[in-house]
Amino acid sequence: MEISFHGAAGEVTGSCARVVHDAGVFLVDCGMFQGGRNAATKNLRALDFNLREIDFVLLTHAHLDHSGLVPRLVSLGYRGPIYATKATVDLLQVLLLDSAFIQEKEAEWANRRSRKRNARSLSNAAPLYTVEQARESLNQLIGVSYDETVRLGAAVSCRFREAGHILGSAIIEVEVGDPARHGRPKRLVFTGDIGQNTRPVVRDPAPIRHADYLVVESTYGNRAHRPMAETEAELVGILRDTLQRRQGNVVIPAFAVGRTQEVIFVLARLVQQGKVAPLEIVVDSPMASAVTELTLRYDELWDDETRRLRDWVLAHPDQVRLRFVQDVAESIALNERRSGLVIISASGMCEAGRIKHHLQHNLGRPECSIVICGFQAGGTLGRRLVDGVRSVILFGERLAVRAQVHTIGGLSAHADQPALLEWLRHFERPPKRTFVVHGEHEASRVFVAAIKDELGWAAVEVPEPALPCRLD
Repeated sequence: MEISFHGAAGEVTGSCARVVHDAGVFLVDCGMFQGGRNAATKNLRALDFNLREIDFVLLTHAHLDHSGLVPRLVSLGYRGPIYATKATVDLLQVLLLDSAFIQEKEAEWANRRSRKRNARSLSNAAPLYTVEQARESLNQLIGVSYDETVRLGAAVSCRFREAGHILGSAIIEVEVGDPARHGRPKRLVFTGDIGQNTRPVVRDPAPIRHADYLVVESTYGNRAHRPMAETEAELVGILRDTLQRRQGNVVIPAFAVGRTQEVIFVLARLVQQGKVAPLEIVVDSPMASAVTELTLRYDELWDDETRRLRDWVLAHPDQVRLRFVQDVAESIALNERRSGLVIISASGMCEAGRIKHHLQHNLGRPECSIVICGFQAGGTLGRRLVDGVRSVILFGERLAVRAQVHTIGGLSAHADQPALLEWLRHFERPPKRTFVVHGEHEASRVFVAAIKDELGWAAVEVPEPALPCRLD
């Protein structure tokens, strides 16, 4: 048996692991590359292996860096089943269609710009996949329940366990091998993305006791988040200073899945506790609105604190005035509001969507604040803002950065190094091999060293992209 990593090895996006065993082949995740000049080229070159030999695909969760190439996989000829939790399947009905719409629009804009520049040298940009192709891929999704054992042929079974990252996110345990022929099956564990314990909305990550081979994320493998109390105190200061003293707006780029819902929860809790004045919160992202509606439907996956806060908000509509914007005209009208708004909009890395318009109208105003609350991949607009650039180009025009830019890492949906190590301590013995993925080179390298030093595990490594690793 062997495993190879066709994304997220020494980088954060493009998660895709390919497992070859005696009875077949399967994939875990099929993620899109995001951020940087080479992302489009890498997405086109991805999946450069025999798709006809793949028996099935398992998805850890709905974020596009783990699921965004599913429509392309299907458009290139894959016809097998794609398994995910039921909540993930429902989320992908929204995310993949939205991703395809963006692909089509970006190709359309590229061709339009080409025609304006030089009619004799026309661009022929094509979308990575179309809305119709994304819609067709949804037919191959199969939803399963948490902790249910799923048989995937005579030699493979799996279970989806709570990952605590976003709604529907899962750690996947896969057992490979026919006991009648080979004795005890080999157990592979794929963490996907792991959340922090005691985080709002979703439940805590499930402890895993045993794995022969482990694939673990390392997004924040080289650092510790600030304690939640400090994070909330910083956010309180930003809200009071921006909305009341400087009379500006607070703009929060947030991933539509997971982060938007968590930010709403944190803001509502600050109002409930009397730490900030009543807030007017606008969620300007049709996708985030749809995902929030789905989140409300899956309240059996929430923690108890979230249920209690929901009941308080419903009983005090004057304290948290929450509005979801769908219509484009209503979105544009928000730009006329010069103060008093908390605007949550996608995309979380500021690369596409309505957030770019809100940055265009607020980034150049010193009375406003931009709050970055999620991981920003290298090469993205969000990362440049975090790194302190003084100007950016939006819609072809250079704009000075005069607003205050705040980075609040404590709101991340990813576990930090201490939380990751604490989760690993549940293992009764070290896996035979541990593969550290989904992290930039430095984060992964530091986390490998931390696992060896803190836990005493010897066989820990950052895999080389696409290089097969033998699993004895």
